[in-house]
Amino acid sequence: MRLPPEMQLPRGTLRPVGFARNEQRNYMVTLSLRALNRATLARQLLLTRADLPAIEAIEHLIGMQAQLAMPPFVGLWSRLANFQRAELAELLAERQVVRATLMRATLHLISTHDYVKFRTTIQPVLDAAGADIATRRGGAAFDRMQLLQLAYDFIAAQPRTFAEISAMLAAALPEHDIGALRYTVRTQLRLLQVPTGGEWSYPGNPAFTLAEPWLGRQLDSQERLHELARRYLAAFGPATVADMQTWSGLAKLKEVFAELRAELVVYHDEQRRELFDLSTIHLPDEKTPAPVRFLPEFDNILLAHSKRTRIVADEHRTKVFLPGLRVAATVLIDGFVAGIWKVEENKRRATLTITLFKEPSLDERTALLEEAEQLVRFITPTAVERVVQY
Repeated sequence: MRLPPEMQLPRGTLRPVGFARNEQRNYMVTLSLRALNRATLARQLLLTRADLPAIEAIEHLIGMQAQLAMPPFVGLWSRLANFQRAELAELLAERQVVRATLMRATLHLISTHDYVKFRTTIQPVLDAAGADIATRRGGAAFDRMQLLQLAYDFIAAQPRTFAEISAMLAAALPEHDIGALRYTVRTQLRLLQVPTGGEWSYPGNPAFTLAEPWLGRQLDSQERLHELARRYLAAFGPATVADMQTWSGLAKLKEVFAELRAELVVYHDEQRRELFDLSTIHLPDEKTPAPVRFLPEFDNILLAHSKRTRIVADEHRTKVFLPGLRVAATVLIDGFVAGIWKVEENKRRATLTITLFKEPSLDERTALLEEAEQLVRFITPTAVERVVQY
């Protein structure tokens, strides 16, 4: 994988030496908020656009949040040099990348390789989410195995939308709460959304299919928490145990990090919390310039830590984390969320509107305009007229 220079460990970089095999590697170094910001941006390919194929970037990021169809395309455009929409569309059509319910029981795009490897590891998250919905929705208890067999047979016949699945379940099990039934199916069966081409590869009401028959592969039955923790740190570290729990939805990961401790380095943040990291990754200087970047709705960099101030200040949280569990599309200036953006199309005219939280400098405004003009062309390639406005 050809990661950008700031993520590589340069020759001559100091690292702890002479430790016993099981002795903790501990820098006793406190990382400032700005140092954490730059480290996270580097891991997220947001300090320098990486010269990587899209599938390698998706694997490095351990998937991309995909509650909506467009955000992963924009997320890759902001992270990769010369990324084209057709590259991701082809990966989806060829089943090298899939869209599935995974971390935090939310939709992600993830490589087929990682889906096969980690789906079993994430299952406890889906179990907990399904049980929570069933409890909150109340109603009479249902036969879970009967429900799953009904749904499995129905979907095995051909891909089905959840409107079709809901109608079938309502007819077959009319005495039960349809929301609880539907969510149990979504979290307990191994389902993938079927891409149909079009603008962003998925329609608004996608059909679901069974993962293993569609991929022609059996999913790994082994739990891989240690490997997932290493991958999480590579993409989002340095991080606390609580951070990985927030990102994944998994609980009680303290023991996992205790078992990995001997191979990790440990920093502290300004609140003295332990931050774990891989010993092979160089931290960029906190003075490293951070370019203007546009992040899509639900971008994982905003959702992957229990304390989100390394990217978004507490004073701006309500402007970014919106009602209905929505997460706004955001603008990064100097590495931190400085505003939000949206694109609207009216006939052949596309307008990208930027709403900033404070007045930018002249240099920042120039950089915003340049990046925004490229972004609106990427999102609306057929528009006749494109406008960027504050």
